[in-house]
Amino acid sequence: MNSLITISPNIQSGEPVFAGTRVPVKNLFDYLKEGDTLSTFLVDFPSVHYKQAVAVLEAAEKILTLRELFKSKQPFEGNTGSIPMVLLY
Repeated sequence: MNSLITISPNIQSGEPVFAGTRVPVKNLFDYLKEGDTLSTFLVDFPSVHYKQAVAVLEAAEKILTLRELFKSKQPFEGNTGSIPMVLLY
């Protein structure tokens, strides 16, 4: 994932950004959460390439669907465990 995301105190105060840009990864999720399309995001942030955005979404999907990370069958009901940070970076 290092080629997808850059985290540097010199870029956006250490906020994770798409590699080679100053665009925070959070912006993509904010757009999608608000109902905007990936195409709209890419038009508004032309320095982010389609393949970069899709790769970040795929990585997030893989992280969030790893059942073995969670002990219970219903991981968000009373489970106070967290995703290991090593998987996020």
